[in-house]
Amino acid sequence: MKSHLRITIQTLLARGESQHEIHRRTGVDRKTIRRYARLSNSPMATGSADADGQNPPPRPPVPETGQARSACEPHREWIEAQVALGRNAVAIYQDLVEQFAFAHQYNSVKRFVRRLKVRDPERFDVLESEPGEEAQVDWGRGAPTRRNNGYRRPYLFVMTLKYSGKSFRKVVWKADQRTWARLHEEAFRSFGGAVSYCVLDNLKTGVIHPDLYDPELNPLYAALLAHYGVVADPCRVADPNRKGTVENAIQHTQGTALKGRRLRAGKHAGRHRASMGARSARCWRCSPRSGRT
Repeated sequence: MKSHLRITIQTLLARGESQHEIHRRTGVDRKTIRRYARLSNSPMATGSADADGQNPPPRPPVPETGQARSACEPHREWIEAQVALGRNAVAIYQDLVEQFAFAHQYNSVKRFVRRLKVRDPERFDVLESEPGEEAQVDWGRGAPTRRNNGYRRPYLFVMTLKYSGKSFRKVVWKADQRTWARLHEEAFRSFGGAVSYCVLDNLKTGVIHPDLYDPELNPLYAALLAHYGVVADPCRVADPNRKGTVENAIQHTQGTALKGRRLRAGKHAGRHRASMGARSARCWRCSPRSGRT
């Protein structure tokens, strides 16, 4: 409703005008007028203009409808103990029938157990970075690809910029230290420069001895990073969430473009490129079948 009509209705209601008179002056439906009257709690006549002093009849109170009591409520303590042991709803329902002569359906138990298992979502700190400051890098595995009269899973190298989400991706058949270092150089060349620090997992191609404060990098990788002025930042052991940006990029590729597929060697890059969109395709490179450039 337009503001001038709303103000007019509120003014006439404050004067005690009847809904018939307000409708005649403004043309607004009487249901709308009654709604504004309830909101303002002002007296209002329900009849014609000569029936001043009449108030609308009160509405009956709305009954309070609480949540229905579950059939599993009498056995709550026992069910909570079983859930704490890690048992699922099917096993709990079977024991309820056998031990307590439970006469209700399985769905009642399933809903009750689901409510007991509700937990607060896990919280993570969001680490912000400046443009060109941080890159995250990791390996993934591709779809089975035909090579040498058989099927093998090639490696997916992905480096993603934390700030923009832009990625460099490449399919290779080897995941050794030389390939790892060479792909870093190609990624920096694709981005147009090196980043300040690189977040990686504790994989053998990059880290020889994991340590939170002083990790030991493999000599070739350490020399490469020193040449470009990049600082390596390995994640803690069993903590992949630190590099969640590149983890999501790999999972999206595996689950969208490559899931459930068997490819020929020449089509692997095409599937991967199609799943990433035009922006990621600009950074895509695909090595020959021999793994050499």
